[in-house]
Amino acid sequence: MISITVTALVFGVVFLAELPDKTALAGLVLGTRYRASYVFTGVAAAFAVHVALAVAAGSVLTLLPQQIVHALTGVLFLAGAAVLLLKKGEDDEEIRKPENQTFWKVSGAGFMLILVAEFGDLTQIMTANLAARYDDPLSVGLGAVLALWAVGGLGIVGGKALMKRVPLELVTKAAAVLMLGLGVWSLYEAVAG
Repeated sequence: MISITVTALVFGVVFLAELPDKTALAGLVLGTRYRASYVFTGVAAAFAVHVALAVAAGSVLTLLPQQIVHALTGVLFLAGAAVLLLKKGEDDEEIRKPENQTFWKVSGAGFMLILVAEFGDLTQIMTANLAARYDDPLSVGLGAVLALWAVGGLGIVGGKALMKRVPLELVTKAAAVLMLGLGVWSLYEAVAG
């Protein structure tokens, strides 16, 4: 059974945390060079792999006592908030152009770019934390993958326009405040429980 509340919360947290990340920029660059549907297919597949790995790791954490899980996720959320608040702007990374524009070359380039660039990324770690926190792998996985697909899609079709209207710094600070709140709440539950 999917929890709409957990799915929506995970979507919001992961979306805000991923929006200022290099993924939107990579999607934007690939989307301006290649057919958007080809790029999105590769990007979406890579994100699905990342979420599956993160949810599996988070599900293992649920085997620990609840107070330890709450304390661990609280500390990791606080660390994630600190990373978002302290990180500098991302540099443009050179994206290699596939030699031709076939579906497999373009989607493969998008898949490999995201698979490598996002491995161990903050949102992957955050997804594992959320899976441990809520012990609802399906809802967490659905919320995370939809958020990542949304950011990838936004980056591919209109990242530049979005960033002109919403300052990247504001999005980053909103994600940090949300993660800070989740961290404090998790630590409170660890101490009170």
